[in-house]
Amino acid sequence: MTDLAQLNYAQKERLAFIDFSLQFIGQLARADLVNHFKTGLASCSRDLTLYNELAPANMTLRHETKRYYRTAKFRPLFEHNPEAILGSLCRGFGDGLSNGIHPSAHCVDTTKLIHPNTEVIATLMRAIHNRMAVSCDYISLTSGETSRVIVPHAIANNGQRWHVRAFDMKSKEFRDFVCTRLQNLAEIADPINSSQSGEHDTAWNNILTVELVVHPSVSHPKAIELDFGMDDGFLHLEVREALLGYLMRQWNVDCSAEASLTGGEYHLWLSNAKDLPNLTSMAIAPGYGF
Repeated sequence: MTDLAQLNYAQKERLAFIDFSLQFIGQLARADLVNHFKTGLASCSRDLTLYNELAPANMTLRHETKRYYRTAKFRPLFEHNPEAILGSLCRGFGDGLSNGIHPSAHCVDTTKLIHPNTEVIATLMRAIHNRMAVSCDYISLTSGETSRVIVPHAIANNGQRWHVRAFDMKSKEFRDFVCTRLQNLAEIADPINSSQSGEHDTAWNNILTVELVVHPSVSHPKAIELDFGMDDGFLHLEVREALLGYLMRQWNVDCSAEASLTGGEYHLWLSNAKDLPNLTSMAIAPGYGF
């Protein structure tokens, strides 16, 4: 019998598509494989035969529709990550004729981020991988447009926007810059000083353990425990210090010392806030320091 581990990447990708379609759509046809991977019918037939060999109880062919259907005995051949699943469903992966770019009418992401210009991302990533500085114009809410030289080392999604974490030559410290506000980027070929590299970004490299509990004001705490997959009413997270404030703001976590914030938007409380004093990144966190 064929061993899944011995197959090449392309074969696994096609088998994963079959597995995904059966599990989340419930059916597929050879035409779905043809349209998604741009392969011939004969190749698709071999993939379906191979999948049936690896998981003989997972699908059945109905000749009247010429489609394969998920059986009651279905057991996924691949482990599909929940975040990847929802992202794929939103883009239309598995929806028959889609090629992963057509939005789905059945799974919708209403909080899609505004993505930076492709060339901005490309320039930043080249600089990160080659340990180079970047000259740019940056437009901030406080200073307006200024010329900057930054040394980027990571790109992060803060739940609202994409940021680049970089050493700022102007302020001589590591800061976050919103990628969509960067303009006229150009790589600087000169070698950077080692102190400007990501290894020296203390707030980025410092991993904090935070403890979240259901806010005392919530009348039915079990609902929140289920929302966040809590264990005995607690959720322990390990978060980069530089990103912690963003997460607390995005989740509307009450970060006051005594859970003193009021309002229906506060479902969680940072119960170990007293153990996390004087964090610059937490300045934007609700109630922090109070």
